[in-house]
Amino acid sequence: MMHPPPGRGRPSGGRGKIDPKDVAQLRESPVSLRRIGALFAPYRRQIAFVVVLIVASSAVSLATPFLVRAVIDDAIPDQNVSLLLWAVGGMLAVTVISSLFGVVQTWISTTVGQRIMHGLRTRVFTHLQRQSLTFFTRTRGGEIQSRLTNDIGGMQSVVTTTATSLAANITTVVGTAIAMAVLSWRLSLLSLIVLPPAIWLTRRVAQMRRAITTRQQRRLADIQTQIDEGLSVSGVLLGKTLGTGPALSDKFARTSADLADLEVHAQLSGRWRMATMNIVFAAIPAVLYLVAGLPATSGGMTIGTLVAFTGLQGALFRPLMSLLDVGVSVTSSLALFSRIFEYLDLAVDIDEPAHPVPVDPARISGRVRFENLSFRYEGAHRLALDGIDLDVPAGARVALVGETGSGKTTLGSLVARLYDPTSGRVTIDGIDLRDMRLADVAALVGVVSQETYLLHATVRENLRYARPDATDSEIEDAARAAHIHDLVMSLPDGYDTVVGARGHRFSGGEKQRLAIARTLLRDPRILVLDEATSALDNDTERAVQQALDNARAGRTTITIAHRLSTVRDADEIVVLDHGRIIERGTHDALVALGGKYAALSRRDERTVSEHDDRSVGV
Repeated sequence: MMHPPPGRGRPSGGRGKIDPKDVAQLRESPVSLRRIGALFAPYRRQIAFVVVLIVASSAVSLATPFLVRAVIDDAIPDQNVSLLLWAVGGMLAVTVISSLFGVVQTWISTTVGQRIMHGLRTRVFTHLQRQSLTFFTRTRGGEIQSRLTNDIGGMQSVVTTTATSLAANITTVVGTAIAMAVLSWRLSLLSLIVLPPAIWLTRRVAQMRRAITTRQQRRLADIQTQIDEGLSVSGVLLGKTLGTGPALSDKFARTSADLADLEVHAQLSGRWRMATMNIVFAAIPAVLYLVAGLPATSGGMTIGTLVAFTGLQGALFRPLMSLLDVGVSVTSSLALFSRIFEYLDLAVDIDEPAHPVPVDPARISGRVRFENLSFRYEGAHRLALDGIDLDVPAGARVALVGETGSGKTTLGSLVARLYDPTSGRVTIDGIDLRDMRLADVAALVGVVSQETYLLHATVRENLRYARPDATDSEIEDAARAAHIHDLVMSLPDGYDTVVGARGHRFSGGEKQRLAIARTLLRDPRILVLDEATSALDNDTERAVQQALDNARAGRTTITIAHRLSTVRDADEIVVLDHGRIIERGTHDALVALGGKYAALSRRDERTVSEHDDRSVGV
């Protein structure tokens, strides 16, 4: 999969060489023109009308040189006022008509482009929402954002800029060439000699400018990354704790200095480009005037014809340059479609069942069964879970314990159908999770993990995220059950207090209790607690544990435990090792067994004792 570089996302619109990354993208993921055409098919009438407007506007504009010739050669010398009025009025009419056509063309093409972009953006976002966690763990978040914003935004410009410019340039070049031939075939032949070197010179300077601009974009991306990493909440915290502030400042200063130098070069190259264009625009008319003025080559040309031809010649240069670079625009545009279609073509690992089993959450008791279950992560060489058979009765409290990497979190993730088993099945009240609607699974299974994610929004909005139709009273009841209501009410704006980026305004325990309240608001029948207190100190853990005790009441609870002291009262403790169940039973029975659990328990007691000793200064 290709990763678009920073600053990419819009067709270049000409000037320069084809980007090798675009060529590689199309080689790796070819895009069908028929598929692109299908996106535009619903708007073919609007697009056809835009093309008609472009052709009409170009054709109307070609009348101006002939009106100029009539004014200079006939109306003014002959003092023909009537012809002068008609010619001048015609010039104004051409401008008015062309402008109106341009407004309508822009309105229609932009509307069509925005609708296509909206449809694609929504389809991609919805499709990515259906991807499994595996996709997001192997894909950079910045790449997803780039495709949803830059690439799709660039596709909109294909409609409003690239396609319309291509049609307008073709029409202008063809129409202008015909008009020039009608005005003077001699000067037209001369243009065939003058234009190629002028175009070559302009393109050469433009390529040099493009190279500098590319380096400038990379440096801008570097400086943006340094700002994001160095001035985010987490970045500032890391810098202060590691003492890397001066080093980061020096690195930023070097990048900024490079960017400043590149800006100077960019400005100079831009000035050279403008100078080249000015020389070309001055040289071509000068040559035309020279040829028209020499008796041997004038051929009886009138002044009006010369002025009109010079105007046409100037109008021909820019669209001709754009057409010569059409390969860059087309390749860049196709690469955008290729990147978007790549995402739309991603297979959905966790999908809705073809024939879902109707589920009434109110009638689900909450019995969970793992039947001969095995699971392997994509690309892994060994099974993360192997031959798991486990029955969790409705309302029971089961704890999963074991060393890091034993499969505890994976087993909990399968209950929430964040993954599907490689073999075997997970059932709730005898119904395979793969036969349930995803919304039903989400309604039945609530997850509270160690990593609590809070939105940059108010406390109320964070809690209501779990259930948009929840009333303020229900939100407060959930907060009380999670032992966080009093704290929220002590804040300056209560439930309308903004939590801050990723919830940094709250402590770890407070964020955990907010997460518990959010889960309680959904009232799931089954609760998965994934090491929800492992990163907390003892006092905070006790507060969160009270909230969890309230949350567990009347629910089937599967607790993934790091501190064994938190699961001693579980109805059953299941010990995992390398993806297999090696022991199961109550705390007392497993300690008496003297096996793996007993060893883990002794180690946990020593850890807690050492922590308590440090707390009192021993």
